[in-house]
Amino acid sequence: MTLILALKWVFNREEGVVVSSDSRVTVGGIISYETRKIHPVLLKVNEDYVPLAIAAGAGEASLIKQCYRTCERILVDMAVKEWNKNTPSFTQFEEAVGRIESVFVRRFRELRSHGIESSFYMILASVSPEGKASIYLFDNRGLAEPVHDNPGFAVIGTGFFTGGNLLLRLLGYTPEESSMLDLGALSTFIIDVVSEIDPAVGPFIGESWFMRVENGKVVLGPLREEAIREYKEKVRFRKELIRRLWRVLDALGEDEVNAKIKELEEKAKAGKA
Repeated sequence: MTLILALKWVFNREEGVVVSSDSRVTVGGIISYETRKIHPVLLKVNEDYVPLAIAAGAGEASLIKQCYRTCERILVDMAVKEWNKNTPSFTQFEEAVGRIESVFVRRFRELRSHGIESSFYMILASVSPEGKASIYLFDNRGLAEPVHDNPGFAVIGTGFFTGGNLLLRLLGYTPEESSMLDLGALSTFIIDVVSEIDPAVGPFIGESWFMRVENGKVVLGPLREEAIREYKEKVRFRKELIRRLWRVLDALGEDEVNAKIKELEEKAKAGKA
């Protein structure tokens, strides 16, 4: 059981992808342990690593690992043979997803023919050298749905039903306004809050990867340890601020609070100008 978020980030007309997850795996509804659920796909070229994609899955662990290996095999093979050992373009990645989808569909059809219904969802994301993000959501039939343009994010795992999607919408995330948001703080907040009410979802411990274009080059990396501590503290403080805001709304009413918020919004806009 899990909660995984993939969010498109838009800044200066270039797009990036942030993929974050909780850390808890529950076996048989009783035993829980911590594990990492995000799988970066990289191609080693001499001493460097070329980022190809980010994969993250929810469901049966053995099946997810098999699918990770399939993604890695196909992406690395295409990078070597067809992409000149580079990060794929938007259309190249779309083609790769099609090949992966074909393998998945055959695999899941075979499982169903043996009476095995699998618990499986997977996100596969990438960012092209031109700064175009791709996010695909695979279901338990092996079919891939592109979600990078609409809605611009993906949420998988049991945490989707216990608040992940609700909080994402309540807090106003949209790709168009993502440049004004700290997606690291947003992801951490959602995972931590859902973990408080869903025992199958673990708290955020820093499993977050960011793929983007930096200085004309596609880069992929995890959240740094100091950033993890900072986000955890931010989340703790923002939870308290939300509680206090609700009490102030009850005491003073929406109109007065709204006027104060507008003042702060104008101050924020002036600071960015």
